[in-house]
Amino acid sequence: MDSLDLGPVWLSLKLATVTVVILLALATPLAWWLAHTRSRSRPILEAVVAMPLVLPPTVLGFYLLILLGPAGPIGSFWVALTDTTLTFSFMGLVIASIIYSLPFAVQPLQTAFENIGKAPLEAAATLGASPFQQFLTVASPLARRGYLSAIALSFAHTLGEFGVVLMVGGNIPDKTRVISIAIFEDVETVNYAQAHVLSAGLLIFSFVLLLALFATNSYKPPGRAA
Repeated sequence: MDSLDLGPVWLSLKLATVTVVILLALATPLAWWLAHTRSRSRPILEAVVAMPLVLPPTVLGFYLLILLGPAGPIGSFWVALTDTTLTFSFMGLVIASIIYSLPFAVQPLQTAFENIGKAPLEAAATLGASPFQQFLTVASPLARRGYLSAIALSFAHTLGEFGVVLMVGGNIPDKTRVISIAIFEDVETVNYAQAHVLSAGLLIFSFVLLLALFATNSYKPPGRAA
């Protein structure tokens, strides 16, 4: 086997990290709103957020390719602003990854916020805490398991992307060639030894990450209520 090219590994880790950071910033207020709103538009927004769970990645990737392409509404604006394209670029992969992994960040946080209930927030309000202070000092610490789940699931899901990143980013070394694309190319060129190394590494990493998540979320310190 030739020396292993670690470029796709580092690029995938970079993509997953950037995606998770941005996702947390976007998913937190969205999940908070979904957990507390009584708006009739809530089911519509929940359906939109959950779409990546049921859509084939190639379908989502196709429409993202149209939107982000140089002739698309978003892509043309980006070209005019930066003189670069979003498609077949790392920035395009980030945008696609955020959309593709959105439900894996929003849903755990929404569930965590809903499980908190109103009592702790009302108690903080009686002590003079503002809505933001209630969220920051009460809701966020109580929702820590939701945050852990959102981070772990979004990170692992982004690492395993294939259809969406292939449609939007293609296969450009050191730019858009992530682990899943590298594995696909290794299989196509019958380089099974390298494909085994990358696949096994991704498999082990994903298992350890999920094992740590489930072990952390299921552990309850002695003498404390759930």
